[in-house]
Amino acid sequence: MTKTDQEISLSPAAGMSTRRRWTAVAVLSASLLMLTMDMTILNIALPEMAAELHPTSDQQLWIVDVYSLVLAGLLVSFAAIGDRWGRKRMLLLGYTIFGAASLMVVFTTSAEAVIAIRALLGLGGAMIMPTTLSLIRVIFTDPAERAKALSVWAAVSGLGAAVGPLVGGVLLEHFSWHAAFLINVPLIAIAIVAGLAILPESRVRVAGRWDALAAVLSLVGMTALVWGIKQFGKEATLALPEAWAAVTLAAVALTWFAVRSIRSKHPLLELRLFRNRTFSAGMVAALGTTFSMVAALLLLAQWLQLVRGVSPIQAGLLLTPEALAAAVAAIAAPPLSRVFGARAVLATGLALAGAGMLLLGLGPGGDLDLPRVIVVLVLVGAGTGSLAIGSAMIMLGSPEDKAGNAGALEETSYELGAVLGVAVLGSISALIYRAQYATDPALQAIDPTLAAQAEESLGAAVSISDQLALPELATAASAAFTHSMQVASIAGGVMMLAVAALVFLMTPKGTSVTGAAH
Repeated sequence: MTKTDQEISLSPAAGMSTRRRWTAVAVLSASLLMLTMDMTILNIALPEMAAELHPTSDQQLWIVDVYSLVLAGLLVSFAAIGDRWGRKRMLLLGYTIFGAASLMVVFTTSAEAVIAIRALLGLGGAMIMPTTLSLIRVIFTDPAERAKALSVWAAVSGLGAAVGPLVGGVLLEHFSWHAAFLINVPLIAIAIVAGLAILPESRVRVAGRWDALAAVLSLVGMTALVWGIKQFGKEATLALPEAWAAVTLAAVALTWFAVRSIRSKHPLLELRLFRNRTFSAGMVAALGTTFSMVAALLLLAQWLQLVRGVSPIQAGLLLTPEALAAAVAAIAAPPLSRVFGARAVLATGLALAGAGMLLLGLGPGGDLDLPRVIVVLVLVGAGTGSLAIGSAMIMLGSPEDKAGNAGALEETSYELGAVLGVAVLGSISALIYRAQYATDPALQAIDPTLAAQAEESLGAAVSISDQLALPELATAASAAFTHSMQVASIAGGVMMLAVAALVFLMTPKGTSVTGAAH
């Protein structure tokens, strides 16, 4: 390989045995397991948390997506710092911050405090997530072996989504919602010990000077963009000068960031990677999929507990088909791609997920039963698992010395897609819920202050219904929430089908993520 001034100064693959390489994958995948568990445990814990803390609908959205917002805003900067300082060091520091933030929940008594803790978790996650992908990229230089490693990485994500609801359900059966955060502490301790013992250090020898202005522009731009979209969704009108100001600021900041990165010899983020169609197609798949599916699954977790009335652990069990299907699809995707081609496997998986979301949304809400929900979850899981191919395409389309950039861009797509999905589809659902529920006679007959709280979220409505011994309040709220969830699912399903078509058209014919022709 030709040496450049940005070559990796430590070559992990060169001195690592096969056993140690795959042990390293296990450690890196365990990092992802912890993060996905944390995300899905929150979905199970959210209704109980809302009942105790009574967050507004806006606060509830921030509890969910402030983690992703902070993470997405800082991924680029921390990936660049890791390239210079050492990726293993960055990973271990991220573990430490993540564990400390999880421990702070012991002192939490308000929605604002939960939002702050979730922001700190995002800070730690921003150090962890791009590092796992960049290390896999530099450890595995063979495309076929790398595709297998990334399929394991993606499968563990699916298993984390399965284990999270189950663990969360068991914890919430015996403890308060605080346990959903505290479970991270022992996992972090294990991750630090394993990381110190197994993982190699990796860094870029000469990555160029640190571009502080570019780092600020990326953070400001994405934060302003998401805030503006949230405001438009919450108010259901475009006549919002503050939101337009935020979107304008985002456009200016992100355009400035892009121009600065393209012109720089050593950019903070290598945007020229998007010239590679294979890389770009993988990025579109990552962004479009998380945009649609994260919000839909969050709403479905609340529907199971608050509408169907199942316990947290039952909700966890009912959500496992999606995660298990994702794990199976991730493992099966590389061998299937050798037969049918990478673009066919990825696009088909995304189309199946879109079909599943349409199945959830179409038809009367009264006909939404559990067997139909299980089928939906399996179809959505197939789409999630197919992203193993998208990840392999992203890494295939990036050179080794750009592994940090590729990891940061991929994780930014996942997290920004998730945050925008929750903001847009979550806000659509909240708006429809409030519009339908506000006209209900039972709601109009109670104290206006309580009525306003009930309109903010389904969790608050159910809690107030129990307090006043008025079951008709909860019945009407459940009907309104089910309808709102279905509308959001239709919007997400249409988005998924469009992404599937776009990814198929963008991916060059004959693309192989395993190095084999087909």
